[in-house]
Amino acid sequence: MQSIVTTTIPVKGMTMLDDFLIRAMLAGVGLSLATGPLGAFVVWRRMAYFGDATAHAAILGVALALGASLPIYLGILLVALAMALVVTTLAQRGHAMDTTLGVLAHSALALGLVAVSFLHGVRVDLTAFLFGDILAVSRGDLVVIWGGSLLVLAGLVWRWAPLLTATLNEDLATASGLDPKREQLVLTLALAVVVAMSIKVVGALLIAAMLIIPAAAARGLVRTPEAMAVWAVLIGMVASVGGLLASLQWDTPAGPSIVVVATGVFVASAVFAKSGR
Repeated sequence: MQSIVTTTIPVKGMTMLDDFLIRAMLAGVGLSLATGPLGAFVVWRRMAYFGDATAHAAILGVALALGASLPIYLGILLVALAMALVVTTLAQRGHAMDTTLGVLAHSALALGLVAVSFLHGVRVDLTAFLFGDILAVSRGDLVVIWGGSLLVLAGLVWRWAPLLTATLNEDLATASGLDPKREQLVLTLALAVVVAMSIKVVGALLIAAMLIIPAAAARGLVRTPEAMAVWAVLIGMVASVGGLLASLQWDTPAGPSIVVVATGVFVASAVFAKSGR
């Protein structure tokens, strides 16, 4: 009887381990479906700091959601959309983007942290929102992440040609009957959705890394925009799964571990691209 008991306990433990680990992997893979192609546009358009500003504003969205008793995802989405619209409007009016984004990013983050401190009777673990807590992803979170990712991916596929034309040459886009400002707005809104749904996976401070690093790693390996988007998705998936396994093996933070693995792929791709020349 004792031997039966000792063989059953590890099996149950492994089942529990597989359950939360599989949910975490599914969350990372689902998020990569959106961050891959969107990250390619972020790299092409040099919008890295814009992604950072939108992510920083997510903390203000957390405070808004908690204060108004709204779902966390909804609060983050509203603030991220507001940030995207404000930045786009200021850019169209000729404001210096680097200065504007710097002011908005740090102001939104500071305002969010201050606002959270005024929420009495609410205990908030800001570390989870800043760096993510992918191991705590629930089935409901998976629905949000996969639903949002597929929505963003469908929008990018639908607008792929206009977005690519406006990215490569705005004058050519205008001559073709396209509105470059509208395409820019499509990207900023998609970025806001990705930031809102990724807050639990890698957190506000690391989402920009997941947008930029896989796309930057893919750029040195391919020759076409479509291939770069596909490879960015694959690299994001590899980083998610590899980072989670590394976190499990060495007891390191899951979100940062995912980014570290993505960075390793980027370094390897840079060395490979350089040696192939």
